[in-house]
Amino acid sequence: MQTGTDTDIDAPTEPANGPGAQPATTGGAGRPAAEEPAAAVGRDGAGGGGDARGGGPDGARAELAAARARRGAELDRWLAELLAETGAGDEVALVTVGSHGRGELTPGGDLDLVLVHRGRPDIAEIADRLWYPIWDRGLRLDHSVRTLEEARQVAGSDLKAAMGLLGARRLAGDQELADQLRTAVLADWRLQARRRLAELAELTRRRWADQGELAFLLEPDLKEARGGLRDVHVMQAAAATWAAPGPGERVRAAHDLLLDVRHALHETTGRATDRLVLQEHEAVARALGLADGTALLRAIVEAARTVTYAADHLWRHVDRYCADRSRSVRAAGAVRIERRPVGDGAVEHDGEVVLARGADLTDPVLPLRVASAAAQAGLPLAPATVERLADKVPPLPVPWPAEARDALVSLLGAGAPAITVWEALDQAGLIVRALPEWERVRNRPQRNPVHRFTVDRHLVEAAAGAAAMTRDVARPDLLLVGALLHDIGKGLPGDHSRTGAVLAREMAVRMGFADGDADVLETVVRHHLLLPDTATRRDLDDPVTVQTVLDGVCAVPGRGREVLEILAALAVADAQATGPAAWGAWKARLVEELVRRVDARLTGTTPPREDLHPAPGDLALARHDGASVRVVGSRVTVAVRDRPGLLWRAAGVLALHRLVVRTARVFSAADVGTAVLDFVAVPEYGTPPEPAALEADLRRMLAGRLDVAARLEQRAAAVRRRPGVPVPPPRVTIVDDASSTATVVEVRAHDRPGLLWRIGQAIGACGLQVVGARVDTLGAEAVDVFYVVDGEGRPLETPAALSSLREKILAALR
Repeated sequence: MQTGTDTDIDAPTEPANGPGAQPATTGGAGRPAAEEPAAAVGRDGAGGGGDARGGGPDGARAELAAARARRGAELDRWLAELLAETGAGDEVALVTVGSHGRGELTPGGDLDLVLVHRGRPDIAEIADRLWYPIWDRGLRLDHSVRTLEEARQVAGSDLKAAMGLLGARRLAGDQELADQLRTAVLADWRLQARRRLAELAELTRRRWADQGELAFLLEPDLKEARGGLRDVHVMQAAAATWAAPGPGERVRAAHDLLLDVRHALHETTGRATDRLVLQEHEAVARALGLADGTALLRAIVEAARTVTYAADHLWRHVDRYCADRSRSVRAAGAVRIERRPVGDGAVEHDGEVVLARGADLTDPVLPLRVASAAAQAGLPLAPATVERLADKVPPLPVPWPAEARDALVSLLGAGAPAITVWEALDQAGLIVRALPEWERVRNRPQRNPVHRFTVDRHLVEAAAGAAAMTRDVARPDLLLVGALLHDIGKGLPGDHSRTGAVLAREMAVRMGFADGDADVLETVVRHHLLLPDTATRRDLDDPVTVQTVLDGVCAVPGRGREVLEILAALAVADAQATGPAAWGAWKARLVEELVRRVDARLTGTTPPREDLHPAPGDLALARHDGASVRVVGSRVTVAVRDRPGLLWRAAGVLALHRLVVRTARVFSAADVGTAVLDFVAVPEYGTPPEPAALEADLRRMLAGRLDVAARLEQRAAAVRRRPGVPVPPPRVTIVDDASSTATVVEVRAHDRPGLLWRIGQAIGACGLQVVGARVDTLGAEAVDVFYVVDGEGRPLETPAALSSLREKILAALR
């Protein structure tokens, strides 16, 4: 049976007219749909392009469901006629499995048909007369021909085939034979439940590892990613064993939403694709009657997280079932499941935390207390317990009692286990009830490849990460709550740090924090980017840099060091929760150095600091006419005869050797006419280049024998870019008051080979020199900062000179 890689599954249902029949058409996950007049059947199915449908999202989705129903009904009638025209007669049945079997066939979906027979010698001729008209119509078809016993054997050895046959639906032919097929496969499935569920769990988790999590992907596979359509179908197959619960109403609604998105995607693209790429977001949103691509992503996130939450509970249940051979005895009451207390009002029951028998459901602190106990024990909350808490327990008073605040801090302080528990509370609506501001960030996509998570999940991940650093700060409670709220302003107009600071203070007061603590939280949220932004984009030797940070951390009188500690820990937790591109050894070293210098100013001491000036040996490297290079780890030191444009010319050579510059500094020794360039540069991939090769190319460039510009253009042209993906225009900003000795220019642009070279060329064309640079790359976006002086070593002063510099850099980047 060729159910192949696209086999869908469904939980069996018992129809009124026999154990093997199902409704001919459905709209969504088992949702009956009314018969409609037949539509033309073809490769595109219910066509229509990407225009918005009437009636808003509900109306648009209703039309999609109706289109699937019409197409399914027409296919059913046409296929039944085809079988009748073959003259097959009795002892042959045509059944459908997968999405068509469930009434979910989208325009790009495949037909998956099985011709079942009782040993007919002419079955090959019947099959040919059946399959060829389908192919002639241009439909994609997976097909197989089996006797009843052959189908059972295939199902017994092929997990995907078994899951497909579980949902087999008769289209035409021998009703009794179709019923026998489905009944036999279902009986075998239940008889071998432990083995098949263990196989299904392994297959599912391998798929999750390969496809990622639908809720947190910018270009997800709607079907195969974790939390997608496939997971609902797998849950239905698991439920068919009678050993696991089936999907509930909320999961079925989430499934229907994802199915409608898949349908709209097939319509708008005209292709059988399940991956929702960026350039299709707006068109699919319009087809669903949604405002824009962000609204579409938010709806998908909501649905995917609902499915993922239910799937996680299911597989915990299945894992226990498969590991416990005596479960059937226990279920009969022969052995009691032990209940172990884990906290006030909470007990562990069969691997999950449930309410104790004497739990006080009138206590508004109970949800946070039980959640804290579960997280601290490293256990999930039972879904039924969470729903009961949401239904029965009254909301928290304002301000919160101290016990509620302590329970929240304890929950966050559990680290990684807090994430699962928080998700359970969120699914039941308990988070928004306690923190109404959470609704704005809940399921909000970041639409930025640097960010791995939605805004709300990022906040929880940051708080969980901050739990590992609570011993490094004087007030761990303020660190954890600050991490939870640091991006709470996203989704509001303006700078999210400033708007979030106002919200954070209001929330802190409502949580019962003292006024001084609320001030600290407000300051932490307002300045949560201060340390990483300053460390990576400003010259640490410039006195203005340290003073800028001091002004921020000392906003709360007498608590400057406390704020600095929290900001330092939050910088790490925030970046690590963002994604791998947001943190690394280079950034960590710069932030640590900045914190040491600021702390020294706060305490009036002299910090131990790195010697950022060139060693005498570096100057000696270039006393001859040429260039010398030294590579130690990621640090590249270049010593050459001083000349204009040296920094960006050398950066161009580094780019040719596939080195990505992170920081760049220039030191000049006028007495010997030598300059030392100090780069921190890492390879794009693989190992660093040989120093000898770098030195040779530097010599060629300085002698005018290496056309760096042409070579970089060749590299840039070779970079493959997906057509249609919009790239934001570059932005050049003159940063006021960032330095008293140089003009500070910040450039934000899409990263590409030789970007530093192009910017340097533009600066050189203005007759200016770069005396230092901080280069940061976040995913595909570069944030580069340059300290620039004129020919006399002074910052630019006139608006005309600043405007000219800005325009020349923009022109070079365009």
